[in-house]
Amino acid sequence: MKFSSTAGPLAALYSSTFLSGAWAMIIPTIPVIAREFGVSAGGAAQIVTAFAIGKLIGTVIGGIVLDRLGTRVALIAGPLVASVASSATVIAPSLSAILALVLVMGAADSLWSTAREIAGIDLAERQQRGRMMSSLHGTYNMGAAVCPLLGGWLTDTYSYKAAFIAYAVATAFSVGLGFFSRETTTPGIAQSKVTPMTGWRFSRFREVFRGMGELFREIRPDLRSTYLALVLATVASQSQRILVQSILPLYAGFYLDLSPTQIGMLFSISGVVVFAMIIPAGFVMDRIGRKWCTVPSTGIPALVFLLIPLTRSFTQLSILVGLAGLAQGLSLGSIATSTYDVVPPHVRGRLQAARRTVAELGSGLAPMLGGYLANTYNPGVPFLVYAPLLLFSAVLLGVVGKETLDR
Repeated sequence: MKFSSTAGPLAALYSSTFLSGAWAMIIPTIPVIAREFGVSAGGAAQIVTAFAIGKLIGTVIGGIVLDRLGTRVALIAGPLVASVASSATVIAPSLSAILALVLVMGAADSLWSTAREIAGIDLAERQQRGRMMSSLHGTYNMGAAVCPLLGGWLTDTYSYKAAFIAYAVATAFSVGLGFFSRETTTPGIAQSKVTPMTGWRFSRFREVFRGMGELFREIRPDLRSTYLALVLATVASQSQRILVQSILPLYAGFYLDLSPTQIGMLFSISGVVVFAMIIPAGFVMDRIGRKWCTVPSTGIPALVFLLIPLTRSFTQLSILVGLAGLAQGLSLGSIATSTYDVVPPHVRGRLQAARRTVAELGSGLAPMLGGYLANTYNPGVPFLVYAPLLLFSAVLLGVVGKETLDR
């Protein structure tokens, strides 16, 4: 990277990434929203489901938008839509209205996050991808480390609405940063058999999805199984994070009787550990191998999930949350980096969107299933149910997935 030519875009990219972590301010509000609207704990957890469904919608649209228009539009429009939707929750009369607005926020966030990844990849050389993705995801987690505690404090001091307002302010700042980003366009298609995007008619979208097989065949034959393993790993990783976001506050609030501030502190502890892993994770990815990050990042949470239902205090839970943060630190962009290593540049937007779409479909079920299990049994059961998926994903990455680092 030439610092003189990339300093401005990098500063804007990292600042925007930090502010995107402000979504974490909403997480400690879940138990309060349950009491505010008189719904069950599992019902309030569907805020995370709505965000996940929104991310699914945004992913489907985002891959096409990014391949068609580049990243700058997404870096401006994504936070703008999120800010407007978050502001509107202040006057939402019911939980259903909040869920609808959170869905919009999720769609905007998905478009925004994918654009940041592609913008970062284009600002880095191939041998620097690991450090770029690690630092970007680490910067996001820096924001996610501070914001849950802030969101919990705002909720305790004022109301859950204050957390949504704070997120709206953070995303509004990000809109301005988007104008300082460098435009990224899709490389030439060369000898690709994939039909390029030339229109916006509904039939064109239908053709894109019918052509997913052609997109998959654009990947080198020896790397296709690795791509599929990475897709499953994304499902497992996102399901794990969404379960922690949606069910852990319920377990901590209703089972351990922790306050919103204490719940926010749990997520901040995780964020601090993730932040400490930014440099080590990037070094491991670029110097030792991608798999040294991807495999433990899904294996360690399996152990954490088995132990969470055994905790009986804030201290015990905070230790496990810190261990989960260590695993998340190892995952800092490792799955995304490996996928960028595998997929051809001219279809990266759509293949990344395909990976994320499958992941959002799978992980979108996590809060609903988790909420059902929490209501039917107790908030510790969802963690036991999802532990085998994490373990299987780690084994698949280790055995089937190939090392994608060029040595």
